[in-house]
Amino acid sequence: MKEGEQAPDFELPASDQGTVKLSSYQGKKNVVLCFYPKNHLFACPSKKVFKMAQATINAYPKIRESEAELFAISVDTVEDQKKFVDEYKIPYLHLSDTKKTVCKMYAGLNLAGLAKRTTFIIDKQGRIAKIFHDINVEKHGQEIVYSLNPLK
Repeated sequence: MKEGEQAPDFELPASDQGTVKLSSYQGKKNVVLCFYPKNHLFACPSKKVFKMAQATINAYPKIRESEAELFAISVDTVEDQKKFVDEYKIPYLHLSDTKKTVCKMYAGLNLAGLAKRTTFIIDKQGRIAKIFHDINVEKHGQEIVYSLNPLK
């Protein structure tokens, strides 16, 4: 996938027990898709994963002000996603891709078969406006906000 291309549509179950269909935001909101490997990894406990997401969580109000919706996506089950979101009081939905279809299509999979840490900014027309492959976890929230500003 490349910047400027139409983002492929998908529908995934969410941590709130609902579902999210990407195309339902077209014409209404920009969408930020943050792919990450897994909530609980050996040598990478939940607290570390949460710490790495803190910059995005802190920027979430500004992301929403940019007429955008943010979703985190991994191969975790809906139950694991709900537990993680509740435990750390994460303000945005986490989507479950246990079949790895969307993760493979968008971010690609690493050698362990988990999603590569990648973020996609999708504009209101459904086009990929920006792709972040090399993510600086401490600054990533501000990078997302900066990338959304021209799309308001």
